[in-house]
Amino acid sequence: MKVFSAIAVQGVVEQLVPAFERDHGCKLDFTWATAPLLLKRLQSGEKADALILNRAVADTLLTSGGIVAGSDVVIARSATAIAVKAGAPKPDISTPEALRQTLLNARAISYTDPAAGGASGIYFAKLLERMGIAVEINAKTKFPPPSGYSGMFLPTGDVDLAVQQVPELLHVPGIEIVGPLPGDLHMVTVFVAGIPTDSAQPARARALIESLRTAEARALFRAKGLDPG
Repeated sequence: MKVFSAIAVQGVVEQLVPAFERDHGCKLDFTWATAPLLLKRLQSGEKADALILNRAVADTLLTSGGIVAGSDVVIARSATAIAVKAGAPKPDISTPEALRQTLLNARAISYTDPAAGGASGIYFAKLLERMGIAVEINAKTKFPPPSGYSGMFLPTGDVDLAVQQVPELLHVPGIEIVGPLPGDLHMVTVFVAGIPTDSAQPARARALIESLRTAEARALFRAKGLDPG
């Protein structure tokens, strides 16, 4: 069964896969990417049997008839946060002004390229514009590859700060989360599972969605920095 999934939930879903495959007698073939990149692939004609996307992309597919109406289920929510190399001093991001100054003081930072479509990257790029520091920050920004993790540059010392959703930061060893974006800058992404209208295995897709809502799955979501739906 082919599954298109946003990378933010990868750490949880991969742990649930072996039991699901054993219980349902099938193999799951995952494509991991940002939700907008997955949307482009679906719109270009690629097919999947089950989808795990952010709310905005899921709503786009619901409107166009690409997801079975009523099959969409919220499975988790994720905050965008800032991380540093493990053991490094944690900067002050307690207020919007403190965050602004911390970003300006940083030697280099990383966040996901907005062109890749990731929710945190798009939001953070707009936030830099809103804060009036986009030119300064983008001049010292290092983008990870598409569907990559901004935290990958922290252990190597290439950047001082990484910005991404909490579970994506936790996916990278050797880094520590400072905290979520402060005050009214706080941003949460909602993740939704659904069944494509052209799914070849809708019953198994529905079973997969239900497996993401069990007590075990909810505990894993919490452990990986997400709030279960």
